[in-house]
Amino acid sequence: MNSKGGWIVGVVGYLSRGLLTVSGVMILFMTFTATYGVARRYLLHNPEPYSYEIGMMMLLWCFVLSVAELQKQERHLRGDFILSRLPRSLQFFVNRILAPSLAVLCSAMLAWKGWDAAVFSLRIGERSISSWSEPLFPVKIMIPVGYGFLFLVAITQFFQGVFSLVKKSQKQELEEHTE
Repeated sequence: MNSKGGWIVGVVGYLSRGLLTVSGVMILFMTFTATYGVARRYLLHNPEPYSYEIGMMMLLWCFVLSVAELQKQERHLRGDFILSRLPRSLQFFVNRILAPSLAVLCSAMLAWKGWDAAVFSLRIGERSISSWSEPLFPVKIMIPVGYGFLFLVAITQFFQGVFSLVKKSQKQELEEHTE
């Protein structure tokens, strides 16, 4: 991206790395709560229902908060086996234009509908049906937050791909005119 928009890429990268760090801390906390639950159940013969539910909430949070950085690092699942057999120009188009544009579309829809579900959950005071009966709004709000950050990463990747495609075509035109 050019120098005018480079700061946007930096800010989005900084935020997505921060969310990945938060996800890592949550995994550590999930480990401690699971260990606590197992110790209470098997060592003290006094089971408690909270550690499992906290673990499930944090598992969702870990996924949706880390997906933006995984997209940024291109560490997500993709069809490399098929892409490697395509011409280089088509690989570039699929990786730098098509995939980010599809990610923009999907993440926008997931963030939008996730926001609707979270607001509805807050409005009606939705709670789980477990013995703890925790409110579901904190769980549901993380979906639009995580996919909102995925949207930001995907849109910056899309524009980076478009700008590099324009640069590449300008370079080819310049080479043709100099020959």
